[in-house]
Amino acid sequence: MQAPALSVVVPVYNGAATVGELVGALRGLEIAGGMEIVLVVDCSPDDSLEICKRLAAEPGAPVTVLSLSRNFGEHNAVMAGLARARGAYAITMDDDLQNPPSEVMRLFEHARDGNYDAVYTYYAEKQHAAWRNLGSRFTNWCADRLIDKPPGLYLSSFRCLSAFVRERIVAIYEGPYPYVDGLVFQVTQNVGRLQVDHLPRAEGRSNYTLRRLVRLWLSMFLNFSVMPLRLATLLGLGFGALGALAAAIVVVEAIVSDKPPQGWASLMVAVLVLAGVQLVVVGLIGEYLGRMFLAVNRKPQYLVREVFRRGTAGLEIERPQVDSRAAGQPHREPFPGSPER
Repeated sequence: MQAPALSVVVPVYNGAATVGELVGALRGLEIAGGMEIVLVVDCSPDDSLEICKRLAAEPGAPVTVLSLSRNFGEHNAVMAGLARARGAYAITMDDDLQNPPSEVMRLFEHARDGNYDAVYTYYAEKQHAAWRNLGSRFTNWCADRLIDKPPGLYLSSFRCLSAFVRERIVAIYEGPYPYVDGLVFQVTQNVGRLQVDHLPRAEGRSNYTLRRLVRLWLSMFLNFSVMPLRLATLLGLGFGALGALAAAIVVVEAIVSDKPPQGWASLMVAVLVLAGVQLVVVGLIGEYLGRMFLAVNRKPQYLVREVFRRGTAGLEIERPQVDSRAAGQPHREPFPGSPER
């Protein structure tokens, strides 16, 4: 198969009610150079996999379905889809129809015509809960300081990546805690932005719980910067200087006064505050070490159980072998006619 101009990568989790409509709308787009759709079913508990397999067997733009062996998370699923994508550009989007499929054409053309390595979308108004919007603003504020994100750029899961960026972020990171946006900014600063519509969720509710959002934030906070460790060092120096000043005051008070130094309550407060700071710093260092330990022990970023796609004789099934070079990633056989073969 000739490599298409565009690959659309969609992680699917509890998307049985919407993925069919999404794929139908995408297949209705007229993309110059052709389009493929990569659906990554992240061990969804509903019947998303069966629906995606039926979509892969139907005529129209080719659909490749990756079935992951367990739930790895959105960014892990996106990395699995990007590893299978073959297009000159790859668009990642959710399966909930909050990003209108009609915007895919605009996003692709904006990236292609502007010769951008990556294009991120932003919204005039987000159709999320208030606490989600507040969390997004906080995450973007942290990203401005921790990763090489252009100031003012909004980090959205509806993004377009060139083949140059896609191939390199798949190649450079094999660990179990991917953060796609951090990887993108490690590769390029040639990034554009495009305003698109954001619709209310068509079915159900968001799969992101507070716990999952915190885990995602930690991947950004810890994986792409040592600034947290530097902040811990500065915090330690600041409290150390404060303690030295307090010790000097106590010594002077003991010399000039005939009474013993007072302040048992304040002393206990200081001890508790310093103990709390020490535990936070130890926990921060432990988080770094724990992630290093899991990466060294080759915790898989994702594992593809089966790959489904339409062939000459109907739906074809591929069961990838494990590549010993990667941290549990599947061996990727090149498609016929691709540059790798």
